[in-house]
Amino acid sequence: MECKITNDLGAIFITEDVLLRMAGYAALECYGIVAMSSKRAKDGIVEWLGRENLTRGVQIRLAEDGELDVDLFIIVEYGISIVAVCNSIVQTVTYKLESMVGATVRRVNISVEGIRV
Repeated sequence: MECKITNDLGAIFITEDVLLRMAGYAALECYGIVAMSSKRAKDGIVEWLGRENLTRGVQIRLAEDGELDVDLFIIVEYGISIVAVCNSIVQTVTYKLESMVGATVRRVNISVEGIRV
């Protein structure tokens, strides 16, 4: 999947890997998030991913109308409001993707996979 942006001068193609990394970095900037995670389909074990594997904790789908749906799998810090952390992530990821890429974000879905004590 590529994101295509067209203007008067031509077309810009942004690969899925770039979009995944942008969303992952934007999420990690938010207070209260410890790491991204990925759930392996085989055994259901949750893996903690550092900055080098951000793309495994993010999924992006392109809707029919050209808008983006972003799915994030995160681990939050114990003692912090999960609702506040998720609201911050939604606003930050939406702003970063829309301002840097120019695409419209339709939905940001967050799955909290764990809590770090």
